[in-house]
Amino acid sequence: MKKHQFILAALGLSMFTAPAIAQESKLTARANAMADKIEPKVIECRRYYHENPELSNREVKTAERIAQDLKKLGIEVETGIAKTGVVGILKGGKPGPVVALRADIDALPVTERADLPFASKAKGEYNKQEVGVMHACGHDTHIAMLLGAAEVLASMQKDLKGTVKFIFQPAEEGAPAGEEGGASLMVREGVLEKGPKPEVIFGLHINSQTEVGTLKYRPGGIMAAADVFRIKVKGKQVHGASPWNGVDPIVVSSQIIYGLQTIISRQTELTEDAAVITVGMIHGGVRNNIIPEEVQMEGTIRTLDTEMQKKIHEKIRLTATKIAESAGATAEVEITEMAPVTYNDPALTNKMLPTLQSVAGQDNVVLMNAMTGAEDFAYYQQKIPGLYLFVGGMPKGQDPATAPAHHTPDFFVDESGMKLGVKTLTNLTLNYMESKGKK
Repeated sequence: MKKHQFILAALGLSMFTAPAIAQESKLTARANAMADKIEPKVIECRRYYHENPELSNREVKTAERIAQDLKKLGIEVETGIAKTGVVGILKGGKPGPVVALRADIDALPVTERADLPFASKAKGEYNKQEVGVMHACGHDTHIAMLLGAAEVLASMQKDLKGTVKFIFQPAEEGAPAGEEGGASLMVREGVLEKGPKPEVIFGLHINSQTEVGTLKYRPGGIMAAADVFRIKVKGKQVHGASPWNGVDPIVVSSQIIYGLQTIISRQTELTEDAAVITVGMIHGGVRNNIIPEEVQMEGTIRTLDTEMQKKIHEKIRLTATKIAESAGATAEVEITEMAPVTYNDPALTNKMLPTLQSVAGQDNVVLMNAMTGAEDFAYYQQKIPGLYLFVGGMPKGQDPATAPAHHTPDFFVDESGMKLGVKTLTNLTLNYMESKGKK
């Protein structure tokens, strides 16, 4: 069965065989009421982390604060996983499944421009350069929402039908050069295997261009695989006044860049799925009248299908090496896989859809198109069924086209959207536990 038929089948299953919108139980009603009550605390928590951001694999104070907050709730805490990761274990008073909830905790090398009283003024070092540091992708809200969910669930510990594993993960944005980090390292260090083993994992991401009160979901591939490619083009250095005596790697590199774009526009079946090849960096030369010996370029590949991913990797190697060879140069190609496709288990998505509709309202739960952004949450989903969602963080009534995008200095989140995130995490946990108990 082709992938699109599979997705349509999953959607059909959701529309015709999913149970009606989940009814609010006494337990979820308690959880929702408490989420309303602690909203100011969640906002205050978010503002602390926003004002005190730390870069990937450097989240030392962030991790310390998270661990302290979890311990205050009576939750068992383990630190130092994948360098600065924190895991909390909440054992319910009744037997049941283990459910994992995950939030990422790192910030970005971005200098904040938003006019906020709690705006970041932090500095850090990135690639040996001093940079501004900012939560420009909303990870501060993810921390606050998961800590809020932890407080809600801890308050009803004796009534929980199972165990909750809270995963606070560093380096989602990518470990610094020469280091390992993120979800892949957490998984390798046993975050899903050591201690109670979760059956499922839930995660969510704030979105600055989705209206507050909205949840977006998709069964199957929701976010793309992300790979990094590096191409080193070697020519023959010569005086810029007599290029015929050498081999110009700058010209060759420009031809390679054009060739890479034709892989997408002419060699990839885009009716099946989207794909992107972007060259983001190119370096070569030190003087205006010297043709250099070498040029290096670096870029990203985004794909939503593993077979397409393999084909594009092959075509990048072929295109770069053959274009270089035709000019008398050589090209070395290195491709590093950074994150697989973020894949929502269709059965789990269908099972939990009524919960989403109950907590947000049926009209506010939107089936979305796949995104070419990437998320290392995918590494957890390779091991256990997972569901990853988007929660709105844009002020009501705003035109999404005018809302500052993620990873930009003006990134902005309407904090009123976090309450839905807290409710979503707690309701998914409670309803999944309840559904297992009925079997």
